[in-house]
Amino acid sequence: MTKDQPGVLRRYLLASDFDQTLSFNDSGNVLSELLGTSGFEEKVAGLARINLVQQGGELAYLLLHGPEYRRVRREHLVEVGRRIRLKHNLRRLAEILEKGIGGCAFDFHVVSAAPEEVIQSALEGIVPADHINGTRFSYHPASGEIESIQRVSAGYGKVAVLADLQARLQISPDHIVYVGDGSSDVHVMLHVNRLDGYTIAVSEGMFIAPIAKRTILSDDALSILVPILEDIVGWDEPLRIRELFERHGLQIQEWDKVRTDFVTIRESPESSLGANG
Repeated sequence: MTKDQPGVLRRYLLASDFDQTLSFNDSGNVLSELLGTSGFEEKVAGLARINLVQQGGELAYLLLHGPEYRRVRREHLVEVGRRIRLKHNLRRLAEILEKGIGGCAFDFHVVSAAPEEVIQSALEGIVPADHINGTRFSYHPASGEIESIQRVSAGYGKVAVLADLQARLQISPDHIVYVGDGSSDVHVMLHVNRLDGYTIAVSEGMFIAPIAKRTILSDDALSILVPILEDIVGWDEPLRIRELFERHGLQIQEWDKVRTDFVTIRESPESSLGANG
């Protein structure tokens, strides 16, 4: 990560996933509850097994092709957004990023496979609508039925959206920060890392945690400021970071730095044969 001269304002593009990164629940589950439809997780798992759609794009596929989801209209997606439970202090996070920290300015954008209507409804008054890049549908002008998908921001689609944002904002590649939680973020995280950008995982998923440069687990959206303050802004004193939170009326109660190893151990076939012989 390159650093500019002290005192010079540095601009960064901070892009974040939505479902289970900025929220606690998945848009697809909330929509299924609204429709009274069960088995959403099983449907997603089935699509994943046959590799029919990119990971993260399962809901978009079901909305276009699933018999139980064909009755979904724009107003249903807006209502889902109202029911989404957001992580704590998300509004404060957006405000802090907008004001800038320690000579660094952050353009905060959401890049997600969730339907744009859901994200815009959930983040109304927090993140501007033109900073939200989700799955975009075309609707039948008379019936309101979903006719087609204009864009799915899933898998490699997130890379394309991020590249477009970078070009429009004229942000250098090493000033990109991406925050995600799952396997649908793998492509974009590898892309950002290759450009010498910065990646943050907010889950210990076995596919994403080893790729991200930092992993932070919390139910508070402000937690992502900790690695940003340390590794981008350059604050290497925990006291200084705690003081920032305290200025906003908050306290970091627990802050444990741990390394997580994922290990699977099986008995080898040769060992089994030897034990039986």
